[in-house]
This record gives sequence, structure tokens and C-alpha cells, in this order.
Amino acid sequence: MPWSRFERNGGGFNPNTWGFNRPSSAPSSTGRRRTLQAGVDDQQEPPRSKPLLDGRPVRFYNYSGEGGSEERRLKEELSSPPAPDASTLTVESCDLNIRENSKAHNTWRYDISTDWKNPKLVVRRGQPFDIELKFNREYNPEKDDLKLVFEAGEKPNPTKGTLVEFVLSDKDTPKEWGAKIVSNKGHKLRISIFTPPTLFVGKWEFSVVVIKKAEKTVDVYTYEHDGHIYILFNAWCKDDSVYLDDEDLRREYCLNETGRIYCGSSRNITSRPWNYGQFETCILDCALYLLDLGELAWTSRGNPTQVVRKFSAVVNSNDQGGVLVGNWSGDYEGGKSPMSWTGSVGILEKYWEHKKPVKFGQCWVFSGVSTTVCRALGIPARSVTNFASAHDTDGSVTIDVVFNESGERDDYMTDDSIWNFHVWNEAWMSRPDLPKGFGGWQAFDATPQELSYGEYACGPVSVQAIKQGEISLSYDAPFVFAEVNADRMYWHPSTTGKLECVGCDQKTVGKFISTKLPNSWMRLDLTNTYKPEEGSAEERAAVLRANQQGSTRTDLYKLAENKDVTFTLKQDSENTWIGNDFDAFLHMRNDGKEPRTVSGRIAVSTMYYTGVVASKLKSEAFADIILQPGIEHIQKVKITNTEYDGKLKDCCMLDMSIWAVVKETNQHHTSKNDFRLRKPHLTVKAPEKVKAAAEFEVEVSFTNPLDSQLTRCSVTVDGLSKLLEFPQRNVGPKGTFMATLPITPKKLGHTDLIVSFNSVQLEDINGSHPIFIQGEV
Repeated sequence: MPWSRFERNGGGFNPNTWGFNRPSSAPSSTGRRRTLQAGVDDQQEPPRSKPLLDGRPVRFYNYSGEGGSEERRLKEELSSPPAPDASTLTVESCDLNIRENSKAHNTWRYDISTDWKNPKLVVRRGQPFDIELKFNREYNPEKDDLKLVFEAGEKPNPTKGTLVEFVLSDKDTPKEWGAKIVSNKGHKLRISIFTPPTLFVGKWEFSVVVIKKAEKTVDVYTYEHDGHIYILFNAWCKDDSVYLDDEDLRREYCLNETGRIYCGSSRNITSRPWNYGQFETCILDCALYLLDLGELAWTSRGNPTQVVRKFSAVVNSNDQGGVLVGNWSGDYEGGKSPMSWTGSVGILEKYWEHKKPVKFGQCWVFSGVSTTVCRALGIPARSVTNFASAHDTDGSVTIDVVFNESGERDDYMTDDSIWNFHVWNEAWMSRPDLPKGFGGWQAFDATPQELSYGEYACGPVSVQAIKQGEISLSYDAPFVFAEVNADRMYWHPSTTGKLECVGCDQKTVGKFISTKLPNSWMRLDLTNTYKPEEGSAEERAAVLRANQQGSTRTDLYKLAENKDVTFTLKQDSENTWIGNDFDAFLHMRNDGKEPRTVSGRIAVSTMYYTGVVASKLKSEAFADIILQPGIEHIQKVKITNTEYDGKLKDCCMLDMSIWAVVKETNQHHTSKNDFRLRKPHLTVKAPEKVKAAAEFEVEVSFTNPLDSQLTRCSVTVDGLSKLLEFPQRNVGPKGTFMATLPITPKKLGHTDLIVSFNSVQLEDINGSHPIFIQGEV
């Protein structure tokens, strides 16, 4: 009875197609027979009658051929299968053609596929891959009954699509499971296997089933391949929902292992090199483990929208014991400062080893890890930085800042904040769940900020929907819209004590939205993908549309227009270095036709990059300044190194707040300017080409800008598979640091050395250097 007579049954291997029931024990997710678990599964089943086929009892035998594990071989011995005669077709071995398939599927960089002891096959869905079966004799399609079986998850089920079986064919079967004979020579059968472009991503078990009918019995032989086949999303497949129609973009957002994450402030943008390392040994397994940790159903694992949303929840540890513990306190006892991380690999390796959250992370660390796990699974992804990023806590799509009667910010009454910068992610995918036109880049965020459907997750949300102000579309559109395009509303108590909205700043939030330019170390500005040109009619329409959908306060924009005095704060942030004094200037100009009297206050504070004030440094009031028509007055404030020394937080951020009132017109002005004190750059000198397994030297140096000694110094080097750390001597006040580091690379190809200097007093002094590691000639 040829196997071609047996049709598919829901895409799963089902012995009922032959008229007998499948045995209760089924191959597990580790490729071995499952044992019943304690609890519900250990209840004794009622006795079954022996399965029959054409009136003959059926006997099942599992084996793995050469190379199987000791445990599996022991089980084969215990099953005592009858010695097959020469006419019985049996699988002796299976060659997954890992090198050839990896090259065709752009997966050759995965370390697990090049492991010399036990390489694993990593392929992308929707694209065929070839295997070669070796039998004890030549395969005869007219006589031999043969099927292929793929299983995934703890409980493979044909109705769920996690257990599939199919016969060999002489035709291609694109967009669905299938297998085509490529060649049949001697004892070797080469098969091309097709997978659907919507397939659930993850680890799949593979087996070959052969049936032999004797006079009195039917023997079913199942060859179980030892190990998993990893099947990923495919940005190269036109039918995949993550398809990206540009090879340069695919190489950047799927294959590039290093990049830049932008930080600083809108007036002083800096970048930190980051090692994503998505192809390192444990990363792919760790990414798949996170989906298990988040209990994402297998039936959702073919949907990048659901995968990305789950990553946004489990990269942080707030709900399910995910990867990173967030910490913005400045106290990092018991963990590592977020500033000291230079890549994702060290974080994910530590998490994979202990299965416990790693301490500590902030937004750029959450984003870097999110980029890594997405790229590991084949989802095009990038880290994106928004400068002057709003954090709307009440869903009003506005940022409300309250001042007291003295013109000082009332922190108790002000819940909303504007972060100097915030880093999230974008992933590329179609969105069939949304109206047409909202596919493409989707924003998501693993930094735990606000609850979304009961967990700390955010997105994915269409970037195009944010641009249009369509905040009713899934997921978390109001929050992301506010981050990039909220208006900052200023509130001040009136003479009666009631809070009144005295100002609206429409151009503060959402500046220089940035990511790394593909095939370059330059910055790519994404601002116009999130919102129309600032101040344009289209941009105002998007804001009003979002306000109408997300806020009940529709009268916020009905403000008095009696403003004839302009206020401008000027400060040279490009030349404001840590360790130096600096000045700031408030320019006040009377553009009216009558004299004006101005009073106000300038306050300077150190702050966390999240917009939270840390220490107030100076608050200077000015009163009864007379401005004649057309005349400008400049109010100066000076900040010395001694005033901020020891009070700076991680990112060296300062905040300058202005409050002023014009006596004659009751015009109120409030504004805030944030900037970052610049740090020195770490100079990195190294060869451009080196040989694998051969030691070379890296020279690093910088000058300490502080008047104090740097203690507990260390230098880390990332980008070479394993994170290296070199303790260093103390650095004296205003002294020059220089060190020579011995490096022995192992991994071949292009990479970037990412080097970072850290100490108690000064950290996150970084630099990078591209190198090419070549094999022995």
C-alpha cells in the first residue's frame, strides 16, 4: 500500500489515516519520547486495544540512526525492534546540508550553525531547504511508503498546526508544507522541503516515518533526527509579513551585529556604539525562551505583531521575570550601572545562564536588547531615539507643567515629564489587523513606563498612524503620540488660586528622532516619519485629531494672544564641557509700541535624563526690568564647576527653567531648556586587519576633565563574542589615561571593537574601531 494513498489530516502525522490509533507517547520537543508528567498527566489511562491495519497488529519502533544520543540508543535497544531484512527500507543517516542551507537562507553567521561539535540547522520560513537521507538500500517511490513529520511545542497537535506530516512529491509546494524529490541516486535521496511563509517560528523536531507490511503484522519505523531545526521569519520572502524589499536594509536591520544608539539632548546629540550580537551562541535560544516565558501561544508565533508585543513585555522584568531590571535611582548596588553596558550579548548570556533578571537597565539598554532578540528571530528591527520625549501619565495627549506663585515648578502637582531623550524600537512588518496603509515600521518599547492591558508593554503601533494622529489604532497609540507630538501646557495659579493655562509650547516635544543610517555610522533623522513639519497645518491637524480622540479638555488652545514681549534662552551647549564653568543668557525683547515691565526667575538644576529634577543648583530672580519699545535686555546666569561637581547624575544633564510675567499685559512666559555637559571621547587605536587566534594590541586614551581623581577604573571591550574587562589604575585630576590591551579574537569577519572606560566619578567614556578578522592563510 503506497504512502501516496494516505492524505493529510489537518497537516499532522496521524496514524488514523492508516486505520489505527497513534500510541499515547509522542516525540517530545527534545526529539525523544515523552514521559507522563506528574499531576493530570499521570492519571492512568484505560486499557487500549492494540492498533490494527488491514486486520494486522501494528508495531511502532523509533530509532535515530548514527549519531543519536546515548539515551535515545538505549531506548531503541529496549524497544527490541525486529532485525529488518534487506527489503525493509531504513534511514541510516540524515544530512541537513547545514553549510549550503545556511548560505542560501542568510543564516551562516549563527554560531549554533557553525559549532564544530553539534551544528544546528537555522533556516527562514517560506523558502525551501534541502536535506539528504541515506538509506540501507535505494529508495523506490513505487514500493516504499515514506512520510516526513515536523513537530513543535510541548504538545504537538495537528489541529493547531504544530504537528504536520506530508508525503514526497514531484512538484513544488510553495506557501505550504511539502517535500519534493531533488535526486535519487544509490542509497541517497535528496529532498527539498517547503515551509509556509506564515509558519510559527521556533524549534521544530523532524522525523521520517517508514511503514512495512508483513503477512501478519505492520511495522512502523520512525527515524527521529537528533536535535532541532530552527525556523525563523524571512525578510527575503515576498509572502512573509516581515518582507523588506531592499537588500541594503535587510543587511542593516537583520544581519548587522553592531550599531549606534543615540543619546544626549536635542542640543547635543551623541551616540554610543552597541554590540547587538544576535548571532552569538545562546542568543537565538534565549529569544525563543522569552516567548515561552511570556506564554505566547504557538499559534501566535507566526505573527510578528504578537511576537514583538511579547518582547516588549519580557525584555523588562516587571511582570514575568524578564531580562532586565530597570533602575533610574543612581544607586546600582548589587548590579551594573546601565551606563556601563556596551552591548546585548553579556546581558542575554547572563540571563540565559541563570534565568534571573539582570541588574540594571535604562531605556537604551532595553532597546538594545530588544533589537537583538528581534533580529535573532529574523524580524527587521532598529533602535530609535526621540529627543525631548514626552511621558504623558493621564492619557490627555498633553504634557502639563504647574508653577507656583513664585514662578518655581511645582513638582508635587506635575506628574507628566519630558525626558531629554528616550530610546525605543521599530520593527518592520505588515499589519493586516489595521486599515490599509498602516504597515511598515511599527514602534514598540520594552522600557517599563505604563501598564498596557495589565502588563508593562508598549506597541507595536504604526508609525504612520502616529504621524496622522490616528491614536485609536492598536497598540498604545496615545502614549506614543504624546511622546513625539504632545503640546506642553503651562499652568499657573490665578489671583483666585485657580490654576489657569497660561502658555502652550507646541514645538518642544519630539526633536531629531534618530537612528543609525544603513551602511554608515551617520545619523538618520526620522522625525518626518512620526509627524509632519512642525507648525504646519498638517501637523496641527494631527495634534487636534489626537486631542479630540484622547482628551476631554477641548478648550486648551483658546489662549490669550496678548504677547508682545519675546523671550529666548541662549546657551552654547556644543562647547559646554564637564569640569568647566559656563554661562547662559535670557534675551527679552519688547516688540510692542508701549514700555513693558518684566519680572521673573531663572532656575538651574541637575536632572535625570527622564526629566526628574535631582538637585537645585541656583534660582535667581529678576524684577521690574523696563523694556522700551524695540529694546532687548539680556539677563545672565553663571554656573561654576564647583556648583555642580558631585551633583551630576548618569547622563550629566542640566535643566534651565524660565518663568516671567509682563506687568502691563499679564503676559506669562514659561519655558525649559535641557542640555548635557559634554564628556571626552575615548581614542581607540588598533590594526584594521588581524588574524584569528593571534594576539594584537588595542591602545586607548583620554584626558580626565575633572579636578578629582578617578578611582575603581576599568575598560571593557565588546564585539568579539565575549565581553572582555580590564581593571585599570586610578587616573589623577586633569590627568591623561592611556592603556594597552591584549586582545585575541576568535570569530571571523567584520566587526567593531566597542570600548568603554568607567570609574566611580566618571563613566561611559566610549569609542569604537572597525576591524576585519581573517582566518589563517
